[in-house]
Amino acid sequence: MTQDFSPAELTQHLEALESRLAYQEHWLDTLDQAVAQQERRLEKLEQLSVLMRERLREQHQALQDNDSQGAGRPEDEVPPHY
Repeated sequence: MTQDFSPAELTQHLEALESRLAYQEHWLDTLDQAVAQQERRLEKLEQLSVLMRERLREQHQALQDNDSQGAGRPEDEVPPHY
């Protein structure tokens, strides 16, 4: 199943392959940049998540400390007319 190609046909096939290769390299570079950008965003989101967990833990601890001291929050108290 060998085909004999003329030099012009070989040149055309080679140019087509080179074109496809250049296109694929372009998309690989584009995808690589997108993955790197997403990795940076993910790192920032993970840092933000850690900070939010710490603050939530601090607020929870402050509420527990406040409740253990017997001091109720003003919004939890029933108004005197009830």
